[in-house]
Amino acid sequence: MNTELLFQLLVNGLIVGMLYGVVAMCFVLIYKSTQVVNFAQGEFLVLGAWVCLALVVDAGLPFFLAFLFSLVFMTLFGIVVQTVILRPLIGEPIISVIMVTIGLSIFMQALMNWIFGNNAESFPPVFGEVGFVTIGGLNVEIAYLMSLFLSLIIMGAFFYFFKYTRHGLAMRATAFNQQVAASLGISVKQTFAMAWAISALVSGVAGVVMGIVSGVSNSLAVVGIKVFPAVIVGGLDSIVGAVVGGVIIGLLENFAEFIDGQYLQVGNLYTVAPFYVLILILMIKPYGLFGTKDIERI
Repeated sequence: MNTELLFQLLVNGLIVGMLYGVVAMCFVLIYKSTQVVNFAQGEFLVLGAWVCLALVVDAGLPFFLAFLFSLVFMTLFGIVVQTVILRPLIGEPIISVIMVTIGLSIFMQALMNWIFGNNAESFPPVFGEVGFVTIGGLNVEIAYLMSLFLSLIIMGAFFYFFKYTRHGLAMRATAFNQQVAASLGISVKQTFAMAWAISALVSGVAGVVMGIVSGVSNSLAVVGIKVFPAVIVGGLDSIVGAVVGGVIIGLLENFAEFIDGQYLQVGNLYTVAPFYVLILILMIKPYGLFGTKDIERI
């Protein structure tokens, strides 16, 4: 058994899994605040990556300045989406809002195809020509280390935000019961807008990092679907579960790639393995590893 290759893949899987966890937290954030699953999350990633790339290549901005501008754009975009598209649907059945997010996903795909085209584009060298460092005999891309660093910062920021800030406590109260939160003077509309703004911003970070690693194309939107098993595995309403689920899926993907390449030769085990785990978890723990179990009295 090629243990060196296995260890390399597992390290990559851990780093990518942390990034999956960050994207999964965006799912959980919106669900906890609005009880809606955002099926356009993958397109948010792609939009953030395309905007940053356009600022670097077309506008000629330095990468880190373009990165900051793209995050500001994504924050405003999240607020606009919630205010213009979703706010009029407050009080409507949840399935109606979910269908709107699916329609938003299709619309954003078509719009990005029209504006940016279908071809994959690469960022100019952000970290020099080498692009990787050697740690313990393993070659690790600097973009992956950047991903790990940003993931840890975002996770710490999420923890502090929900635990100690006034807006975080308001968001938790709104997630628990919107009517009670409103009776306490909390603006539910502002809380919803904040949740979508944070989700769009964090998605933009993830999209830029993934774009640096694998290039920017509309196919990056598939990450939104790949992360969904992580959300379900961890629990749809658990921030901690989102992180744990993301790490599990990241490790599982790379372990499946190793088993497939070395022994099975199936060819697509890397893609389908997370969904096998999703089915297994739903059979054993329908609410996920950390999800809150609903108790209904009849």
